[in-house]
Amino acid sequence: MSADTKHGTVAPWLASLRPPDTSDLSAACRVPLMNLTFERHRFGISVMPAVGIPLVWFFSRTHDATGLAIWTGLFLLFALSLPFAKRLHAKDMGTLSADEMLRRWLPRIELMALLHGLGLSAAVILTAGRASYEFQLLLYISIAAITAGNATHQNASLSVFLRFFCSGWLTCTALTVWALPDHWHYAIPLALIFALAIYRDALSAHRFFVDQVRLEEHSRQLIAQLRVARENAEAALQEKNLFLSTASHDLRQPIHAMSMLVEAIAQRNRDVGLTPLLADLKNGMGSMNLMFTSLLDLSKLEAGFITQRAAPVALVRLVQDTIVMFREQASQRGLTLRMHTPRHSAVAWADAALLRQALVNLVHNALRFTQRGGILIGLRRRGADWQIEVWDTGVGIAAEESEQIFSPYFRNQHAWRLDSAGHGLGLAVVARCAKLMNAPLGFQSRLGQGSRFWLQLPARWGEAHPERSDHPAQDAPAPLLPRLSGHCLVLDDDPHVIAAWKALLEGWGVTGRYATSAMEVMQHLDEGFIPEAIFCDQRLRSGESGFDILRALLNRCPQACGAMVSGEFHSSELVDAEREGYLVLRKPLEPAELHAILSSWLMRADQVTSPST
Repeated sequence: MSADTKHGTVAPWLASLRPPDTSDLSAACRVPLMNLTFERHRFGISVMPAVGIPLVWFFSRTHDATGLAIWTGLFLLFALSLPFAKRLHAKDMGTLSADEMLRRWLPRIELMALLHGLGLSAAVILTAGRASYEFQLLLYISIAAITAGNATHQNASLSVFLRFFCSGWLTCTALTVWALPDHWHYAIPLALIFALAIYRDALSAHRFFVDQVRLEEHSRQLIAQLRVARENAEAALQEKNLFLSTASHDLRQPIHAMSMLVEAIAQRNRDVGLTPLLADLKNGMGSMNLMFTSLLDLSKLEAGFITQRAAPVALVRLVQDTIVMFREQASQRGLTLRMHTPRHSAVAWADAALLRQALVNLVHNALRFTQRGGILIGLRRRGADWQIEVWDTGVGIAAEESEQIFSPYFRNQHAWRLDSAGHGLGLAVVARCAKLMNAPLGFQSRLGQGSRFWLQLPARWGEAHPERSDHPAQDAPAPLLPRLSGHCLVLDDDPHVIAAWKALLEGWGVTGRYATSAMEVMQHLDEGFIPEAIFCDQRLRSGESGFDILRALLNRCPQACGAMVSGEFHSSELVDAEREGYLVLRKPLEPAELHAILSSWLMRADQVTSPST
């Protein structure tokens, strides 16, 4: 047991004398260690003349100190050369790689440490056998202090310190028999014990420096990995958003065609029994359009394509517009859709587009998750703010899901049992809009009883769009759109969309010509067709610019009005078109909106031509 105890005590002590393994350190890690050692050696050599002067004075009292004075002068020259070495080192640090710095400067610093140690030993050689015991004791104490100081600060690079230590203190220890002939048998054991302690302390300090460098390298690696991961995530997000923005046109094309075909069928329908089915079909198209819009809006918000443009917003009018938008859908589902607004004007400071987008998604979300009862949109004053609230009597939200409710693509546990439940996009869009407007957003909910979502906006005392009447009409049936008369030219490269345009315009009584390229468009004009309204798709498979074609057509047909039609939301051509004052319509077009535009254009054309007739 005593042997084990002895082995257990000695083994850790011997292990502490083993240099740490630094083979895993990269050149980038070794260079800072080398530089730290270089700075310490520069300082140690710089103070040597200050150490030599008192030694020369002490030795000159009893002996000729010429040799020791020359020794001090050589150290002074050595110290004066160091600023030049420092400038050269700094220059190389800025131009050389880590591997090149090690190859060039580590041998130089090791040589400098070797000369420093030999210089200390030279003082013993110059005075041994002639100096008094007191002088030799002072000299050895000075060398021991210099060695101890270097052991603490110079061992960042162990190879450099060992050259200094072996050529300095160990050489002086070997010279003790000559320097202290009467006391060497006492001095040498003490010098060896000191050497062992200094070496162990130097290794301990060296391990500290190595561990610090390893931690710094590990931190740099983690930071680099984090940066790469963040860049990859941002790149993936940008790619997704770019894909969605690019795919927006293709995603909206079939909905665009279907909405026009549904309206064309409604115009031709004479069967009263089909009217409810057509209304359901219109509502379904509206829901599908809103789903795509939410998906694309979310990508726009994440990509930073939407920025806030705050202005006074009339809240009562906004609520009324929302009621009108969803009234038919609520009625079809057997739900009540009501509003509670103040009698006086309610104006908030917000981005109108973002606020409308947020409110529409809140109401649409409430409709999806409400099977009986109804939805209430309310406006309340909260101090200096207006609070927009959307109440529903739906399925509610469990407490454990409240943290995730605004996350993209999250659907609560009840959503999977509802046919009307969406894809978890609506509330994510609301949260992004609220964040862009710096508007507080919150909700309260009871599982199985319903929810209340609210959005708070600063009140604004000023002018906004005029408020509408207190209550919109509740049950007025949507009449068929009146017939029109005129000539319209449509450019689109999708045959299904062309067929939908043709069916819709013929149902409205408009004479149309349809083309898929600039050549076909010009051919219609060459044949004598004179359009009063022109619609050009922005993206054409032929690679032609829809905007360039529209400008050319309007230059050739100055009596006509025209608009760009696109399913994209971020296009330089569309930005240029809007900046130049052209009308830009987004797919899918609402038939009522398209009818209103055509009615205005064709009426204007009649007014222009009527005086001449």
